[in-house]
Amino acid sequence: MRLVERLAELVGFYSSYTGTFGEQVFAKDHAIQALLSAMGYKLDDKSLIESINHIENAQWQNILPSSHIVKIEEAQHFIKISVPNISDISDSHENSESTLHWKIITELFKEVSGCIAIGELSLINEIELNNKHYSHYQLPLPVLEAGYHQLSITYDGNTTSCPLIYAPKTCYSLKAASKKKVWGFTAQLYSLKSKTNWGIGDFSDLYALIEMSANQGAATIGINPLHPLYQNNPTHRSPYSPSSRCFLNPLYIDVTATSQFTECQKVQTLVNSAGFQQKLLSAKHSEHVNYAAVAALKHEVLTLLFEDFCNKITTIYSTQDQAFNEFKQTHGEDLLQFATFDALYEYFRSIDEHAYGWTYWPKAYQQPNSAEITQFRQSHQQRIDYFCFIQWLAHCQLNEVKKIAKAKNMEIGLYLDLAVGCDGSGVDVWSDQALYVAGASIGAPPDAMNALGQSWGLTPMNPVALKAKGYQPLIKALRYNMQYAGALRIDHILGLMRQYWVAPNMAADEGMYISFPFDEILSIIALESQRNKCIVIGEDLGNVPDGFSEIMHNAGLLSFKVMFFERWESGLFKRPELYPEQSVVTIATHDTATLTGWWQGRDLQWRELLNLYPDEEAGEHERNGRSGERATLIAALNDMHFINMEKAPIQNPPTMNTELSIAVQKFLAAASSHIQLIPLEDAIECEEQVNIPGTIDQHPNWLQKLSVSLEDLFQTDSVDKIVKTMRQARPK
Repeated sequence: MRLVERLAELVGFYSSYTGTFGEQVFAKDHAIQALLSAMGYKLDDKSLIESINHIENAQWQNILPSSHIVKIEEAQHFIKISVPNISDISDSHENSESTLHWKIITELFKEVSGCIAIGELSLINEIELNNKHYSHYQLPLPVLEAGYHQLSITYDGNTTSCPLIYAPKTCYSLKAASKKKVWGFTAQLYSLKSKTNWGIGDFSDLYALIEMSANQGAATIGINPLHPLYQNNPTHRSPYSPSSRCFLNPLYIDVTATSQFTECQKVQTLVNSAGFQQKLLSAKHSEHVNYAAVAALKHEVLTLLFEDFCNKITTIYSTQDQAFNEFKQTHGEDLLQFATFDALYEYFRSIDEHAYGWTYWPKAYQQPNSAEITQFRQSHQQRIDYFCFIQWLAHCQLNEVKKIAKAKNMEIGLYLDLAVGCDGSGVDVWSDQALYVAGASIGAPPDAMNALGQSWGLTPMNPVALKAKGYQPLIKALRYNMQYAGALRIDHILGLMRQYWVAPNMAADEGMYISFPFDEILSIIALESQRNKCIVIGEDLGNVPDGFSEIMHNAGLLSFKVMFFERWESGLFKRPELYPEQSVVTIATHDTATLTGWWQGRDLQWRELLNLYPDEEAGEHERNGRSGERATLIAALNDMHFINMEKAPIQNPPTMNTELSIAVQKFLAAASSHIQLIPLEDAIECEEQVNIPGTIDQHPNWLQKLSVSLEDLFQTDSVDKIVKTMRQARPK
């Protein structure tokens, strides 16, 4: 085996994978070399040998692993340790050099300690390296509460430590949330229209949607990721390409619902001015979400609100100031780092409008702990505090959403979405550059939906570095989102087992997989899930390896089932009773056609228009096959007696109707799946899908507003009929 291939194997890269159509796809040499270089490895022979030796010998030369996870349900707990030079040490228990001292500082700062003679430990394995003897032993660990602890070992005068995590085997049970099968809606928050919002759906709209949906019997409302993007680059709009997976997008703040709005005379004067009202009406009546216009309006007002807040802290805002300071204290350095980044982004964009990320900044500012950053924090303290302030406002409003869901006795409540990664220009990558593999991109290999493969532009984490950090970056992302949610969907959860990386400047179909420590990551997810009483859904679509669903099931995660994909090889739709109980079922996702769009072939028109087929033959084959798929769907619905054939939609030319909408939801309601989700786009029979993967501006991705306002939603005929169907099929 060549040195490069050996290093790639040790790092965790797959030499090949089985494609969607059963073909064996081998990693290309130039992709392997490019990705290893992006991870920081030098590829000359001497450096390769050094890197290989370092990785192979690390488990022996380090007393403790970089981190260790214990499943609390196990009868006995152990950690593997490596002890050097055992052959030179006396077997006497009284010899201090043969005694190992250990200490655990628990999450609650309680100390547990002990010592044990090396001779009393169980020997696992031993090796000779560079004329030095090493032995692996099992060190017994005490029974501790679930949590994040720190283990230290002192041996032969040296002390080393590692994170020690005690975690449950399974996530919070969906049966604990609801014993009955339940249903709910999904929405793109930005797409909601209402009489009060400023041209983009906001947290007040979400509050109203939850309140109204709960009154109709819905158990949950699922929405797009709420992660922050870039205030000074509002056209960067994909919620799945965030600056960070912690904190919130301030564009969702309803500025009129803040306690300062009516109190601030400057804001009232501004908002009631003719010029502002004209801009506001333009944003509200825009066909698509005008992110730039909305951002300009909201941040102009938010800046004045903050100024007013600061001026009246000791008078009318003293109580709010206390809550604001508690928020800052709770989130500490993470919030300060986030707000500093946003202030820097704003500052450098004011100098150069093309400075789209931290790599465009002067070198000194590209390092988050530089002297220049410290000086910037001092000179721009007020502006940094402003970015903390708007995060606090967003937090308060989303927390009210959580409260109304609980007050309305929704079994699940808010269902949030966690993006698979972060944009490389954002704060998470800037703050922890050693964790990320700059230049590489997370993506997906070619499949039936995307024949050219996908490169999402998200900078991947180095799995070795993630483990060495005790998984803290992942823990923070889970914890931050779960605090508001009764359910959390993890986008592309397969990426936590094996992740498809595309090398810098290479095509999406030339990527390769790298393995992640999935078992340990599942333990982290389970711990956070149990603590937050939040069920977890793994979006397990795409090129999923055999056995993956069973692994998820055993860890207590719900699978994600999309009706369009649940078919036999013959093309026939699977009967609903075959769907697993431990799953979420829906007709479509944000990346697939709506039912109306699918029925009328709108998705096929877009793929042809945008040249998303590898060749014309593939496109022609899919277009020709759609009429048969429509017939197959009608046959499945008729077989289950869910459709009145006298009212069935016309198949040629294909014309959508509400009978089909209701029949499909009846079909899914009969599924064994514990949760059924109905996209609002399908409830109101939209033709256009939310997003077409592999495109940016060629299609109105993440821009479309719903055609029905929030106030009229439940008076809409198709919605009214679907709700009545759901209340009968899945009653509370």
